[in-house]
Amino acid sequence: MDATELSDMLAAVRRFVRDTVVPAEDEIEETDAIPDRIRKACKDMGLYGFAIPQRYGGIGLTAVEEVELAMELGWTSPALRSQFGTNNGIAGHVLLEGGTEEQKQEWLPRLASGEVVASFALTEPDAGSDASALSTRAVRDGDRWLLTGTKRFITNAPLADVFMVFARTGDDPGLPASRGISAFLVPAGTPGLVVAERDHKMGQAGSWTADVHLDGVSVGPDALIGGPDGLGRGFVTAMRCLAHGRLHIAALCVGMAQRLVDEQVTYAAGRRQGGRAIATHQLVQAMIADSVTETRAGRAFVREAAAGYDDGSDTTVGPSAAKYFCSEMVGRVADRAVQIHGGSGYIRGVPVERFYRDVRLFRIYEGTSQIQQLVIARGTLAAVAS
Repeated sequence: MDATELSDMLAAVRRFVRDTVVPAEDEIEETDAIPDRIRKACKDMGLYGFAIPQRYGGIGLTAVEEVELAMELGWTSPALRSQFGTNNGIAGHVLLEGGTEEQKQEWLPRLASGEVVASFALTEPDAGSDASALSTRAVRDGDRWLLTGTKRFITNAPLADVFMVFARTGDDPGLPASRGISAFLVPAGTPGLVVAERDHKMGQAGSWTADVHLDGVSVGPDALIGGPDGLGRGFVTAMRCLAHGRLHIAALCVGMAQRLVDEQVTYAAGRRQGGRAIATHQLVQAMIADSVTETRAGRAFVREAAAGYDDGSDTTVGPSAAKYFCSEMVGRVADRAVQIHGGSGYIRGVPVERFYRDVRLFRIYEGTSQIQQLVIARGTLAAVAS
């Protein structure tokens, strides 16, 4: 995509977010759902396939281009991005990173158009941060596979048409646990696959998660992602998908931080105490200054990390460092926004109260801040050792 095309796309998304989605934020919060009119508009704009290559029906944004889009999407409720985020991110990338050409041809165009919604089923009740400890199993049954286990906190599970399920296919004591994990493509409605009632979360209304139970789910050999060569490679595929997703989440945090800056500046300029705007008070100015500074630092950080991801010079530490910094940063900016609003910032219906709850999740999913610290430190030390 050339610079003019990207600029036009970002401008169109910016108008859509601010003119259509922002006015619907209260509706999304109250109904815990994205209105159908917004879902349709997202499909029409190609947002279900922005990161899927053009040869498979998507827009094919590079990481550098994608983070600019994510920063625009971050201006509003994170549920907007969540509805199509897994198609482009951790679920769609399972096929991009590990799928056979036949699997890509069959599924990616449907993901890109929004005909199909995909879910990434990795996390389990006893395997969150340490995905290599997952216990869902896939055992051979003739030329088929039987999958049994439970997945937890699976984004878009109640809406999903297909699940990228990670399961243990081997237990060789001489190999690391991660080497015995494979990925399977399991359509919704397959006998034995049951999606539980959706979770009731602290924030991010409209973004649905739920447990997924698999009880002897039978799938054919073509369901093994990557075919025979994909056996035992599921963990590697998952980590590559998460690295890409972390970069995207970092950019989303920057977009939300910018919205929070706008909210606190607008409020401080208009709210009067003692006959003058609270924006004239130096301690309020200090909080605004800190928020602006951290947001600008996050934006620069994300752009640099995206460039390293695209040229292949840093596909692990950079995304983790960006996600770690930006997810922590947006939490601090949200806290200051509530503080500047005072009592009003603690009242339901005020945007900063909602965002304060929404942003808390960014420090947890797609790898907690503590996991990012480990990835950053181990990657840096390994580079020195080599």
